[in-house]
Amino acid sequence: MSGLLIRPRIRPRVAVVLVYTAAMCMNGLDSTIVNPALYTIAGDFGRPLSAANTVETAFLVALAVGLPVAGWLGDRFGTKRVFLGALTAFTIASAVCGLAPDLNTLVVARAVQGLAGGLLTPVGMTLLFRAFPPHERMKLAKVLIVPTALMPALGPPLGGLLTEHLSWHWLFFVNVPIGTAAVLLGVFGLREHVEGPEGKFDTVGFWLATPALGLLTYALGFGPSQGWTRPAVAVSAALGSVLLVAAVLHQVRAKTPLLKLKLLADRVYGSASALAGVTAAGLMGVLFVFPLLYQASLGASALDAGLSVFPEAVGLMLASQVVDRLLPKLGPRLLTVPALLVAAAVFATLAIPGVAENAWSVRGLMFLIGLVLGTAVLTVQISGFESIGPADMGQAMGLFQIVRTLGGALGIAACAAVIGGGHVTEAAADPGPYRTAVWVTAALVAAGALIALRLPREAPQPPPFDDEDAPPPGEGLAADEAPAVKG
Repeated sequence: MSGLLIRPRIRPRVAVVLVYTAAMCMNGLDSTIVNPALYTIAGDFGRPLSAANTVETAFLVALAVGLPVAGWLGDRFGTKRVFLGALTAFTIASAVCGLAPDLNTLVVARAVQGLAGGLLTPVGMTLLFRAFPPHERMKLAKVLIVPTALMPALGPPLGGLLTEHLSWHWLFFVNVPIGTAAVLLGVFGLREHVEGPEGKFDTVGFWLATPALGLLTYALGFGPSQGWTRPAVAVSAALGSVLLVAAVLHQVRAKTPLLKLKLLADRVYGSASALAGVTAAGLMGVLFVFPLLYQASLGASALDAGLSVFPEAVGLMLASQVVDRLLPKLGPRLLTVPALLVAAAVFATLAIPGVAENAWSVRGLMFLIGLVLGTAVLTVQISGFESIGPADMGQAMGLFQIVRTLGGALGIAACAAVIGGGHVTEAAADPGPYRTAVWVTAALVAAGALIALRLPREAPQPPPFDDEDAPPPGEGLAADEAPAVKG
């Protein structure tokens, strides 16, 4: 009887790449695709735009809340189980969003999406990096760049297209077939890895770090548009900061912390994490402020301003080819430092009077930003985990994503502060403050070049007598036939 059963036999490393890419594309797309539809959503439900904005607030805050516990969950229950569980929740929540009869239902389902998305990114990258040893991760540049660059850039135009020609419901329905297929592929193709965290769950760390990140994300995300003195924003910023300090002090002293902050003491990983925060601050800052400068200088529409930064995504796609070819030859330090210096120079060029007035100059410079900064970011992301062993990979990924998320939010907040507080949504006649904010982002990226000097000179090398053609243990076996379980 058993001979009649047909079980799909999928190479685990192929399955990891396919499932990771599908899940991260969904997550990356959903971070930006809803923005163009907020006016339509508000009108359909008969609610003001401020109420509809809670759709994005819920997603961003819930995403931040899921990050601190992602590493522990993956180690405790298994990366395959947690990843596929989060992907299933994300897919179901997408369907509920599309079917939502009222705004409250949409907000709750959007929060579930965000929480699941907060687990997907670090646990998914843990799966990916455990499947490929350090010397093979350079090949992953083409995989990592699609969800991190192309999908978020495609979100606004795709969101506007679907909303205009179909309905805003399809912003969420598109996830359902992709998510379902990815879950099924993962069930049969992924291998389980249970690291088994030492000691009990860090309850105190959880109740400090989780609300701290949620409150800070809310404050940094909505302070620029709603005003820093608004009670909800001011209280969130103050309370989140206090909880974050308390969380750091607790994590350093705890025997079994929720977040292993001591990993940051590692020269390579610590430098890579700091670079992730600084480059995210610079990139997110310039992508936030430059469309406003473009409108202030040219009087362009919001759509034109959004399309002006799209060449950055094209440059990022090309950066994956650059990293794949040059990282093995030049090494992380020699590739990253010049790339960051060139990126800082390009950022500064955008702030020169007269440059933003030329549409083609803007497109060319945005393409260069994607190419050179993308080269640096991908190099750091690939080489920064060289010294992290499989046992700490889940914790390291979660911490890395937290630093990068907060870095991006801080970059936007810094630019908003330079522009002038809570009135950044109104394009001013004087482009001066916007140019100053772009200079701030250039300084952040230039500072990253100093941190990059701590990266290793040599690219990861294969171990002696490594047989490139030999599959890793369990390759070709079904998930439950060759589990990698520790603890």
